[in-house]
Amino acid sequence: MQEPWGSGRRGADPWEAAEQGAEPSGPAGSHRTGPLILTEDLGLLDDLLRLCAAAGVQPEVHHRIPERRASWTDPPLVLVGDDVAARCRGVARRPGTLLVGRGPDDPEAWRRAVELGAEGVLRLPEAEGLLVDRLADAAEGVDRPALTVGVIGGRGGAGASTLACGLALAAARAGHRTLLVDGDPLGGGLDVLLGCERAEGRRWPDFAASKGRLASSALEESLPSVRGVRMLSWGRDDSTPVPPEAVRSVLAAARRRGGVVVVDLPRVVDPSAAEAMSQLDLGLLVVSGELRAVAAAQRMASAISPVVRDLRAVVRGPYAAGLDEQWVADALRLPLAGELPHDPGAIADQDAGLPPGTEPQGLLGRFCSAFWGRVLTPGGAA
Repeated sequence: MQEPWGSGRRGADPWEAAEQGAEPSGPAGSHRTGPLILTEDLGLLDDLLRLCAAAGVQPEVHHRIPERRASWTDPPLVLVGDDVAARCRGVARRPGTLLVGRGPDDPEAWRRAVELGAEGVLRLPEAEGLLVDRLADAAEGVDRPALTVGVIGGRGGAGASTLACGLALAAARAGHRTLLVDGDPLGGGLDVLLGCERAEGRRWPDFAASKGRLASSALEESLPSVRGVRMLSWGRDDSTPVPPEAVRSVLAAARRRGGVVVVDLPRVVDPSAAEAMSQLDLGLLVVSGELRAVAAAQRMASAISPVVRDLRAVVRGPYAAGLDEQWVADALRLPLAGELPHDPGAIADQDAGLPPGTEPQGLLGRFCSAFWGRVLTPGGAA
């Protein structure tokens, strides 16, 4: 029978003999969720086990190439110790393989990584933080980050919160994983607008002490859900400030989950708001079609443009004489994201307890569906 490590020839298959006539193990369709560690260096193994624990993953450890091919191909991440890399020549190349060692850089390590087909070389302890992130990403199945859209009013009462709710509901109706984030601690509360202020779940004050990496699946499961939308809002009685570090951790976790994240932003660019704006893929500045509103929106655009890398205007009717949506966008020197028509029935719907954008055929519902149709592809963010 062939030795487990194979002959060392490029292209040799270490599992060919071992799997002749082998019976499959485990239930059909089962998948490993933890990384694979290959090393005989006990010191390196201790470091890797510690980092796996920090990332919340349970690894499978082998001191030599596993006897079954699936043990090599199925894990989301394979960590090959520098001490055994030379003996891994000939194994099937696969994505998600990293060569890991300890101490200073070793020029020979890169040659061994190329022979192995590894994506990179990590040296501990310098790369510990990066490796923890890779381990956690692999365990969570991170693929394409969520398309993150922020909505901010050009002035008070412009309708930014209404648009944010409508966008979230439209995304959920289209089948996207959707998180709506209330980024304005002094606003009236998006949970009230959606009618879920009494729903069980965590609020912003519960995350005020968060630093570093949050598990995206745990974040999602901890939040209230209404009409297919996960909602992160503020508490009714707790005014605990949320520092920028917590905002960074929460939004990064939300983005890793994929789908769509909609953030209702405050009209004050403090450090926490600036952190939220820096994570946006697209910002929407909501502007009413009259001169004073345009003047106020110009000041707001100047304040947030250095932080929001892609800012566009959403213009709302009715319009003052001589104005239209393109005139407003040109005056702001912003691309026009769309025109949101005046909806005289919106106040009556809210009085009846209907969240904004609930009706797909309403003016807001149609606008939001058309917006996602332009910026999303079936596979995710365009």
